[in-house]
Amino acid sequence: MTQRGAQINQDKLCCSICLDLLKDPVTIPCGHNYCMNCIQIHWDEEDRKNIHSCPQCRQTFAPRTALGKNTMLAELVEDLKKTGQTAPATHRYAGPEDVSCDVCTERKLKAVKSCLQCLVSYCEQHLQPHYESPAFRKHKLVDPSQKLQDNICSHHNEAMKIFCRTDQQCICYLCSMDEHRGHDTVSAAKEMSEKQRELEVCQEKIQRRIKDQDKHMRVLQQKMKAISQSADKAVRDSEMIFTELICLLEKIRSDVKQQIRSKQKKEVSRLTEIQEKLKQETVDLQQKKSELEQLCHMQDYITFLQKYPSQPSLTFSEKPPSISIHPLCNFDDVTASLSKIREKMQDILKGQWTKLSATVSECDQSQREHTTREEFLKYSQHITLVPNTESKILISASKKKASTTQTQNVCMKVVMLAQLGSPERRKMSHFCVLSKESLTGRCYWEVTWSGTVAVAVTNTNRLPVYGFGNDNTSWALYSIGDKFEFRHDNIRTHISTCQSSTIGVYLDHSAGTLSFYSVSDDMTLLHRVQATFTQPLYAGFFVGYGLSVVELKKTAVIR
Repeated sequence: MTQRGAQINQDKLCCSICLDLLKDPVTIPCGHNYCMNCIQIHWDEEDRKNIHSCPQCRQTFAPRTALGKNTMLAELVEDLKKTGQTAPATHRYAGPEDVSCDVCTERKLKAVKSCLQCLVSYCEQHLQPHYESPAFRKHKLVDPSQKLQDNICSHHNEAMKIFCRTDQQCICYLCSMDEHRGHDTVSAAKEMSEKQRELEVCQEKIQRRIKDQDKHMRVLQQKMKAISQSADKAVRDSEMIFTELICLLEKIRSDVKQQIRSKQKKEVSRLTEIQEKLKQETVDLQQKKSELEQLCHMQDYITFLQKYPSQPSLTFSEKPPSISIHPLCNFDDVTASLSKIREKMQDILKGQWTKLSATVSECDQSQREHTTREEFLKYSQHITLVPNTESKILISASKKKASTTQTQNVCMKVVMLAQLGSPERRKMSHFCVLSKESLTGRCYWEVTWSGTVAVAVTNTNRLPVYGFGNDNTSWALYSIGDKFEFRHDNIRTHISTCQSSTIGVYLDHSAGTLSFYSVSDDMTLLHRVQATFTQPLYAGFFVGYGLSVVELKKTAVIR
């Protein structure tokens, strides 16, 4: 702040002749201050006229005024110099890229304005007469320009103040009387005004286009956000599904491994038992063989004959005991069975992957604009209405049709009260009905209507207190007489007259789009909403005064 104040003081303590800090400052009778030497030189040049003037305000003095040093200004200049913040006023001098003052005789100052009448550029000092003298009041001042000579006619050396519309060029008044005689000419100022109005119109169009582009950009950003959210959700869900499949396969693998090992343990245990039995029998046979060998080598026949009857029967089967051993091919059968399962799973996954890949590819197609009813019918949604005991409307047995038999005057009163903000607005919910089914993904349904009705979508399963579209939780298309309007958050948008009594509603929950169509062979878009839906939605209907009817159409689902 101190530096800024010092700079201001420095500017005010500069001589307007030399543009430097005052040296021996003097004050002349008009109140302006100059260096004593500067004003003396200026008045010396005017001595021959015997009239002396102020270089700034042009006030004259006769005779020449005696000058005395202004000690207060001299002290201020000295104080400013002591602060060390003084700097030469070189920023006022014109550089190579600047427009210089055409009046300055010594070092040229920067021009602050150019005069289209004088065709001269002026610095701040030499511009003062244009502000102070009535003679210059009508002169046109513009930003400094180095091309003022371009405003001079090269043939007649006159200022070009006329525009020839025939030849589309600026001319002087002599040109208009000579080679441009009979041409369509106007003043250059008038032509500029008209061109500027055209530019203003063009600017307005550009501004509207910018707003439209911004709107489209916001829609694209919302779509990109919706696509990213949908893709992220799909990735999370697919990861969860694949994790579940992997866990299932791991469990099956573990079960098969456990069963094989259990069977292995059982069979090995059984065979080990047989093996132990065979070992014992082998030991017994070896012992018997040894005893028999002793008898065979015995020479005492009396002893031999005495011991021989005590031996067990020498007759026994020469065949080995029957051992039941299941062949190993049983486990080979398990491997074969698993191989067949693997081949079947590979075939299934290959076929399902083709379908899955096609489904992913269709995601791109789902973003394009549907134009025919057949394309919308692929997303047909079965919808039924939920009866409400407090409702003033009648629901058919099929839960597809809602109507009212209230008199026009009574219901008109309800509508008017809703518009006036009366506490009786709560009665508006008596003429509303919701769908039983919640809506997610891509859904399409059609309704026929007559009378004063509304087709709506809401993110709550509660009936609206003030009617659909009058809060930020519902979006509604209303038919009132021969007028149609869209409502959301109590903002109403006029809709072009609908040519059909059947309305189609298309919801792409993940993309955040809700569209209302006039149903025919070629669907006509009535209104589209771009939003972010974070929870399931419900179809809603308002049935107004008179014999108003709204009915859900049965649509064939094309697969």
